[in-house]
Amino acid sequence: MPVRAEGRGERTRVAATSEPLRDLVRRHREPAVVQTVRSTAAAVVSYVIALQLSGEALPLTAPLTALLVVQVTLYSTLTTGIRRVNSVVAGVLIAIGFSALVGLSWWSLGLVILASLVIGRFVKVGEFVPEVAISAMLVLGVTQVTETGWDRVLETLIGAVVGLLFNVLFVPPVWVSDASAAITDLSGRMRGLLAHIAEELGEHTPVAQAAARLHEARRLDHDIVQVDAALRQAEDSLRLNPRVKEPVLSRVVLRTGLDALEICAVILRVSCRTLTDLAKTQPDGTLFPPAVTKGLQDLFGHLSDAIGAFTSLITTQMSVTGADAETRLSEELAQGRACRDRVAAMLLEDLRKDQRNWQLHGALLAEADRILDELDVEKRSERLIEELDRHARERLSSRKWLDDVKVRIRRSVGRNGD
Repeated sequence: MPVRAEGRGERTRVAATSEPLRDLVRRHREPAVVQTVRSTAAAVVSYVIALQLSGEALPLTAPLTALLVVQVTLYSTLTTGIRRVNSVVAGVLIAIGFSALVGLSWWSLGLVILASLVIGRFVKVGEFVPEVAISAMLVLGVTQVTETGWDRVLETLIGAVVGLLFNVLFVPPVWVSDASAAITDLSGRMRGLLAHIAEELGEHTPVAQAAARLHEARRLDHDIVQVDAALRQAEDSLRLNPRVKEPVLSRVVLRTGLDALEICAVILRVSCRTLTDLAKTQPDGTLFPPAVTKGLQDLFGHLSDAIGAFTSLITTQMSVTGADAETRLSEELAQGRACRDRVAAMLLEDLRKDQRNWQLHGALLAEADRILDELDVEKRSERLIEELDRHARERLSSRKWLDDVKVRIRRSVGRNGD
């Protein structure tokens, strides 16, 4: 027995030691971790290069610029990174001009900030206008010598080039799996809400309890915002990424899928509002007769399973798994529609006896219809085709623009040659 206890203790210590390592392995692909590692490496490399090329003893502008330029995705590096470079260079040039004319005082600092914010509007730096003033103040604060200011420009260019090349040579990962996981989590919360609603239909539903489900449905809006942010990052990681064979298709599948789930979440919130209004009219007992309650529970179960199959369909990376998910989705939608028709027939029969809540009953059925329609396989295919056609038209339009530019260049060269 002591030997067994000692063995169990040893395994416990090993598990406790390896847990942080497993956690580190799980987190190595998180955006924050990747951004930290890549930014640190780019900053160090740019500092080492600047030490060799710049006349400054501590060329910190180079790693500063690299930190500003390196982004989580290649697309954001090439877009926001270039705007950041423009803002830093503009700020440095403004500081050089002021350092050559005036010293640093409260009024010259005010002029630098004013000039930086005004000029920043005209140099196409987008949302990085404040960084023009920040860069100018940093340079003006550490030096008032024109030659040293030009060293700052050199350091800025070194940091910019290193930051851009770092993400070009070492292409950032694709964040589709993170976006898919976020969509799956959203789908799970929607399915959990449907399960709670179905379970509570079998018993008396106080107004406070129905209102709690309504608040739970409203919280889905915040979840959708987070999922949308993860999806935008995934879309950026697919753009200009040589690792991806069909970036447009992957982006369109995820985006149209999230749009459909977002609409379903809104409809689900409306359904919770309808049930809350029904609870106000039913101070005791269940909201529906037993047969109708059982039919609605089955209907909500099919809606939940359909949302799960739809989520698997838009997030799967394998054609075989996708085909299985599409088959399951078609089956759940068919069973859901049949169940909805049975519930409608029972409610119509009860309507002859009691017409008090017929509007709320009809609204609940209409909301179920909208969810079933939103998840429809054919409707999803139509959306995909429309989006792919739109992207194709945009590509043709951009190519036509490039062709027009080439034609104008050839004509200009031809006239100059004559």
